[in-house]
Parts: sequence; C-alpha cells; structure tokens
Amino acid sequence: MSKKTTEKKSEMALEKQNYRLLAIAFIIVVIGFLLMTGSSNEDPQIFNEDIYSFRRITLAPLVVLFGFLFGIYAIMKKPADAKKAGKQGEE
Repeated sequence: MSKKTTEKKSEMALEKQNYRLLAIAFIIVVIGFLLMTGSSNEDPQIFNEDIYSFRRITLAPLVVLFGFLFGIYAIMKKPADAKKAGKQGEE
C-alpha cells in the first residue's frame, strides 16, 4: 500500500464543523416538534380549538422544514481547507 492510499482511508467523511452544524440542525428539528405539542384537554367531551393555532399549524412545520434543510446544508458544506486546496490546484 502506498502512503497516499493509507492517508485516504484515515480521512473522515465529514469534518468537525459539519458534525457541529448537524447537531444544530437536529436541535432545530426537535424545537419544531416541541412547538407542535400543546396542552392536553382534560375533558374529552370538550373540543379544544388550540389545535388550530398559528404555532402548531404554521410556525412549527416551518421550523422543522428549516431544520431539515439546514441539515442538508451541513452535510453538503465543504470545509474551508478543501476550498483553499481546490483553488490552489486550479492556479
């Protein structure tokens, strides 16, 4: 085995920054799901209109969607070192 192949095997798929961004995305998704929850109705015979609130119907799904999109960005983001190496190779 050459030195080049052993170096490639030891590289991680994602950098430390990508994992931090993924953790932030996960927290955003969890916050979105927590926004969807609400108080329970103690009497099942009484209808609680709080289920149709802006927070549950609009805000929470948008927060969850943003969390998933941010997670995709976190995976696709290239580290700063790779960007610099790519620019040096083009010159």
